[in-house]
Amino acid sequence: MHKIDEKLANVTARIARAAEISGRSASDVALLAVSKTQPADQLRRAYQAGARRFGENYLQEALDKQDQLSDLDELEWHFIGPIQSNKTRAIAERFSWVHSVDRLKVAQRLNDQRPPQLGPLHICLQVNIDEEPSKSGAHLTELNALAHQVAQLPNIALRGLMAIPAPDKPPRASFARLAAALAQLQQAEPTCPLDTLSIGMSGDLEDAIAEGATIVRIGTDIFGPRA
Repeated sequence: MHKIDEKLANVTARIARAAEISGRSASDVALLAVSKTQPADQLRRAYQAGARRFGENYLQEALDKQDQLSDLDELEWHFIGPIQSNKTRAIAERFSWVHSVDRLKVAQRLNDQRPPQLGPLHICLQVNIDEEPSKSGAHLTELNALAHQVAQLPNIALRGLMAIPAPDKPPRASFARLAAALAQLQQAEPTCPLDTLSIGMSGDLEDAIAEGATIVRIGTDIFGPRA
């Protein structure tokens, strides 16, 4: 098994190749190391290899790791999991980004509980791009109204969209629909910094970059299979 530094280098090279093929700059695609279920020492190794952005799905696990890694500089914590209303305060206080906002109530709570000294919380709206009954996310038909309401919240910076395509369908068409939805929102909400597409994981990052991904969320190809 390759070490984390080798795995991270391989993923970075994949991003660079995919960006070049798509006529894009690799610097326009941020790598988010998805570190759920990984112990803090694994994140520390990834940090030593150059990772600075970490994505967590489970709040208490993430808070424990944040405490254990508090000696590290320049860490950027992203919450990417489902959000329960009773967990919003800790998310608002301890994270820079949230990728999984799918309803106004959650956005309002994050806004109200964001400490002013931290500046606006960067969020992506999660879209159920393939309309799967069991998956979280706003439907495309709801997106414009939700984005308009969220855009009014003073402690929120609405940055873009996130989606996870259905596992039984080719992902590129789903990514293209999400990119088109973002382009539409950019026209509808010109005052928002809508510049982010959080799409692509270990198995499909090339397709995601071809369709405009600005953040790719990579777990397995950095840390190996989860236990």
